[in-house]
Amino acid sequence: MKIIHTADTHLGSKMDSGFPKEISDRRKEELRNTFKRLAEYARINGVEAVILAGDVFDSDAPFKKDKEFFYSVVKNTPQTDFLYLKGNHDIAADYTGEAIPNLKTFSGQWQSYRYGDVLISGIETGAENASSLYSTLDLPEDCLNIVVMHGQAGDVSGKDKVNLKKLRDKHIDYLALGHVHKAGGGALDSRGEYAYSGCLEGRGFDETGEHGFFLLETGRKITRTFVPFSERRIEEVSADVTGVKDAYSAYLAVKRQVEFKKRNIYRVNLVGETEFDVEGLGGDVAAYLAGDCLFADVKDKTVKKLDIGAFEGDLSLRGEFVRVVSAAEGIPEERKKRIIALGLKALGGRNIEL
Repeated sequence: MKIIHTADTHLGSKMDSGFPKEISDRRKEELRNTFKRLAEYARINGVEAVILAGDVFDSDAPFKKDKEFFYSVVKNTPQTDFLYLKGNHDIAADYTGEAIPNLKTFSGQWQSYRYGDVLISGIETGAENASSLYSTLDLPEDCLNIVVMHGQAGDVSGKDKVNLKKLRDKHIDYLALGHVHKAGGGALDSRGEYAYSGCLEGRGFDETGEHGFFLLETGRKITRTFVPFSERRIEEVSADVTGVKDAYSAYLAVKRQVEFKKRNIYRVNLVGETEFDVEGLGGDVAAYLAGDCLFADVKDKTVKKLDIGAFEGDLSLRGEFVRVVSAAEGIPEERKKRIIALGLKALGGRNIEL
């Protein structure tokens, strides 16, 4: 049996974390498209069940367009069951009032769905059951048991938390989790493991890297394989532009160090020492990168090459500032340079980026 474990689709998310409106609007459409492609993947590859481990929607009151889209995709993929467990973002939302045979839902009590020798059980957590739910989980030892929950894994119980200690020795083979937007996991006990599938699409520069889902295959045990599936990747990179003379030279230095892909989105941190001080360096480099990728957000974190000795006899506030920072103990020299560069910009009435 093949099962998809996914979570945190966040349909209706603004997708505007550091993006201009046109990129944000495009990413909203791509988010819907990726979920549609997932359903198509399930159909083509004979996936019997898709586990949605929370936060299908970004809020308890999803947009009508997103709600209709989601339930239409489910309804029009009738050969695959969709097991939808609500997470902290959509916990108070109503499920559709329409009867959709292949849509399986959960509640505040343990609920299970059987597929031969595979039993998929899940519970939606809230303040009222966060502590008691562990004592009510009773799984048969002779099944392949998949448990679905949404929350931060750890050793404590509570709202939006999953207590791994209290799930050990419960005959769990695979604990399918949502809430953390990066794929990962580990051993639960001697029998089973837990895993976060991560989200299908990175929504901002805090969700960089590869995104996709886990494909589970059952036999004598459950095996999982990560399937990269996002429409495009969001990456954060740094480029040393030490010694460049102008913004275009900085752009060329970035290009030498970073292999850009046209479909992806990048945050580029410019670092190093420059001998010039050009207001708007980040914006200029971003403009030059426009043809190399979908979108680039460039942060100027360079420092202007300074002759600290030139400030020794300077009786101004600038001179005193440089001398105090230079004499400070316990601060690495590179950090001192950064502090001085930012401080001099601020004292000159310039905008600074931290």
